[in-house]
Amino acid sequence: MKALAIAATGMSAQQTNLEVIANNVANINTTGFKRARAEFADLIYQTDRAGGTPVAEGELPVPEGVRIGLGVRTLAVRNLHEQGALAQTNNQLDLAINGEGWFEVQGPDGEELYTRAGAFNLGPNGEIITAQGYLVDSGFNVPPDTTSITVNRAGEIFAARPGVVEPELVGQLSLAMFANPAGLEPLSDTLFRVTPASGDAEMSFPGEEGRGTINQGYLEDSNVDPVKEITELISAQRAYEMNSKVIQAADDMAGIVSQGIR
Repeated sequence: MKALAIAATGMSAQQTNLEVIANNVANINTTGFKRARAEFADLIYQTDRAGGTPVAEGELPVPEGVRIGLGVRTLAVRNLHEQGALAQTNNQLDLAINGEGWFEVQGPDGEELYTRAGAFNLGPNGEIITAQGYLVDSGFNVPPDTTSITVNRAGEIFAARPGVVEPELVGQLSLAMFANPAGLEPLSDTLFRVTPASGDAEMSFPGEEGRGTINQGYLEDSNVDPVKEITELISAQRAYEMNSKVIQAADDMAGIVSQGIR
């Protein structure tokens, strides 16, 4: 009975859906996290009777055939790169992107990675680094005697130093953009890696060529909506239960047939 296998694919799909929702909820307070959504597609169809062909020569074509779908499969888990809310922290090295764009981070072995989580710190030589110690947008250092750091909306970094009237411009952050952000590969620590699907990173300064601006003293919250996730959770649970009932009903029907044969 095909219904058993069909319903089993439905239960497997909803299990994947539940895992995606669980990861969203687990990261509801993760800075710069982007929620994901499971996407599904129907499987191939088994044709028992083709439509559009005549049953005999000279007859009219059959208007509808008999095609039975064989279930569902997980097509993709899409990361939704919508803007999260900006939360004020007043930390001078907390930077949020208001609009499109990604911070470029130098990961392990010099690999270029990208993130929206702007909770940065200073390294031992005045470098701007992530909480994991990865270098952000290399090429400049903050002087060791700096008393305060100012980052304007264009990403320019100014260092105030003792005895110097005007703050010194020490560098400027640049932001990456991608032809297809959904194609980025999500890693741990809210980092993303370039893939052939995302296209190469195109770098420019904040506020230029469609990029967002920098808000100093802010962090971008996760874009997970608790109400939406609860709704999706209930829907996944109901779908899983319905598929399990289909399996139970198909098993009962098969039992009736086997008892009738005996």
